[in-house]
Amino acid sequence: MSHRITVIGGGFAGLTSAITIAESGAQVTLFESHHTLGGRARTAEAGPYRTNEGPHALYNGGPHWTWLKQRGLLPPLAPLPPLEAARLRLRHRGALRRIPPLAMLRLLRRKPEQAPVDRDFLSWATDEVGDEGARAAAHYAAVALFHHDPGALSAAFVHARLRRATALPPEAHYPRGGWSSLIDKMAGRAWDLGVRIETTVRVDSGTLAARAKDGPVIVATSLDAARGLLGDASLRGESGRTTLIDLAVRRHRGDAFVVSDLDAPGWIERFSAADPSLAPQGEQLIQGQVPVGPGESKEDGVLRAEQLLDLGMPGWRERTTWRREALATGRTGAVDRPGTTWRDRPAIDRGDGVYLAGDQVAAPGVLSEVSFTSAVEAATLALGAVRRQITA
Repeated sequence: MSHRITVIGGGFAGLTSAITIAESGAQVTLFESHHTLGGRARTAEAGPYRTNEGPHALYNGGPHWTWLKQRGLLPPLAPLPPLEAARLRLRHRGALRRIPPLAMLRLLRRKPEQAPVDRDFLSWATDEVGDEGARAAAHYAAVALFHHDPGALSAAFVHARLRRATALPPEAHYPRGGWSSLIDKMAGRAWDLGVRIETTVRVDSGTLAARAKDGPVIVATSLDAARGLLGDASLRGESGRTTLIDLAVRRHRGDAFVVSDLDAPGWIERFSAADPSLAPQGEQLIQGQVPVGPGESKEDGVLRAEQLLDLGMPGWRERTTWRREALATGRTGAVDRPGTTWRDRPAIDRGDGVYLAGDQVAAPGVLSEVSFTSAVEAATLALGAVRRQITA
């Protein structure tokens, strides 16, 4: 095809759209405002440490896994040693435990279709297994939600993610070297297909409008950025607000692999347990997320993270060699309130040849799977628009 499609945003969604379009023979130009590709999937180098923007894992139960595998885009994966997997710990009633409450395990037996869309998770789960198991399950599910009150969200939404997060064998996998290894492979595929990639280019609303006159445009940015670009105040969606903590400490044999908080939402994980390349020899990289409510600060989340570290990694303060903290607001994927589903989020097709992709739009999936699914759908719609122009 001689028509050129524009993709704005070089993160996971933007690269997925660009590859999908180029594979169909259309010309694609991708604009990225940053000097490197990746978006929130970008891996940063902080001295000798390689960190993602908060905990990242690639779930093999989603559609993007098959898509990546079929194209040879799955990067080398870091296997988790069985001994490390056995070191998952849970804070429950203020103490560190190895197994969750039995009531929480009973809840996992409920099939996805049993969880209603129009009820909140906590009240539904309490009716099913009692208050203790319901609260523990809600807090554990925060690993896939980044939200301060999972129990207040749709029962169907939370239960589906709880089952994914507790699946055996585990669905979570770790790209060796961080998510940049995945982005690098996707960027290479895009280059090979002839995608024109321009970095350090910030597209404004005027440029977008001009591009839309020449062909379809896919806006693969955050919802906040898309709202400004499109001048559309309706582009809003609820997301989490969470404290992110990165920590490097000297190794200690007794450190837990994961500490999941069942008393409140929170998750701490030693990412270098699976991938030692993330930190220098003799050190280990810890990343965590602790969701905070509207009236809480980043420091409140940091304090709770430190409590988890005290339980699971005693003496961590004396062993710390590097530390960083941040507050992520509206950058951790969509959440659904009772009575709503992914279909109620901002539509992919915005009209006039403009399409939306990202992790808070109308597409199903868990975390990055929403970006992937919306990106493929946006690319398919854009290609359909081009074909209609050709045959008109």
